[in-house]
Amino acid sequence: MSPQKANKPAPNKIAGQPPGAAVKEGWQTKNLGDVATLQRGFDLPTQNRVSGPYPLVSSSGISDTHHQHAVRGPGVVTGRSGSIGNVFFIEEDFWPLNTTLYIKDFHGNDPRFVFYLLNDFDLKRFSSGTGVPTLNRNFVHDERVFVPTLLAEQKRIVALLDEAFAGIATAKANAEKNLQNARAVFESHLHSVFTQRGEGWDVKPLGELSQFKNGLNYNKRSGGQTLPVVGVADFHDNDFVPISDLQSATIDGDLADNYAIQRNDILAVRSNGSKHLVGRCMLVGDVDELVSYSGFIIRIRFDAKIVFPEFLLHFMKCKATRDILTAGGGGANITNINQEKLSSLLVPLPPYKTQVQVASALDSMRAETQRLASIYEKKIAALDALKKALLRQAFAGEL
Repeated sequence: MSPQKANKPAPNKIAGQPPGAAVKEGWQTKNLGDVATLQRGFDLPTQNRVSGPYPLVSSSGISDTHHQHAVRGPGVVTGRSGSIGNVFFIEEDFWPLNTTLYIKDFHGNDPRFVFYLLNDFDLKRFSSGTGVPTLNRNFVHDERVFVPTLLAEQKRIVALLDEAFAGIATAKANAEKNLQNARAVFESHLHSVFTQRGEGWDVKPLGELSQFKNGLNYNKRSGGQTLPVVGVADFHDNDFVPISDLQSATIDGDLADNYAIQRNDILAVRSNGSKHLVGRCMLVGDVDELVSYSGFIIRIRFDAKIVFPEFLLHFMKCKATRDILTAGGGGANITNINQEKLSSLLVPLPPYKTQVQVASALDSMRAETQRLASIYEKKIAALDALKKALLRQAFAGEL
């Protein structure tokens, strides 16, 4: 479907003068195309690109530099295809690539005011086409917006938003740093527990403590038993297998006993196209029904009277352990860990009573880390919501 024949999206509810609102002196409702004209960026084959002083802008932002510019700055750019929705303000002269739309004509309006105006839109609503969606600039041009006609008023609003957004950016950066620090402190403590150890600790290969079993392979043509199956998508950052939330799958024949998971088993992602997913682990809690696990997962089974399950789980989830397991793993496209690598993994093992104490202390610290992380994540979300609210106010004439 071509952009010209695509269905026009419903009007933006936050654009234009609010219904029933009193007329605000010095403000006018216009088509966005009369405020700013969007134009497709310019072709520039990779072999013709030469590094230089001018930003090269793609749909994801400044991606490189070029020795020539195509547009005088300051300018405003957004993605035309590929990454759609982000809006970029470019201070200097620049070259917008053909995956972008740039503002060719500001019609006398303040460029930064237009930048904020476009940030008030859900530009993805205006994309169309099969395959890679393309932003339909004609639809954007037809959108009704409520704007001040005086440049001085536009600059006043820009100054208010610049100041507010600078404060929000600082607060968000601090919250993100605190979030990273909270997680880093826990990870550092986790690492120190298993490296510094203490009196009475021993070191044993995981293969001496456990047995391993790769998961089930099945496909859409399988026509046997249907039962809940743990998949890679179930891991996330979970500590325990979410039994009640598992999807069911149909396997070949009936499930063999050695493919059923049991309480205190540890499941680990053994193979995936994304390296950061490989090595993720979960502990199996109470299981009241037959549950299995997919072929991309490996099961670690051990004597819970010798190895305390939560202690081993903490060790397996430690970043240093995962780094050992994933180092040099896999082929060209899939990273994996195998039974041989797991078997040779050295596990620091204190007396059982100490295992329980260490796991309990780590559980408490992890719970506090998660509590702090939740606070910081909520603060970050609130700051993002505040930015959107300020933009709504600005272009409803309420600032």
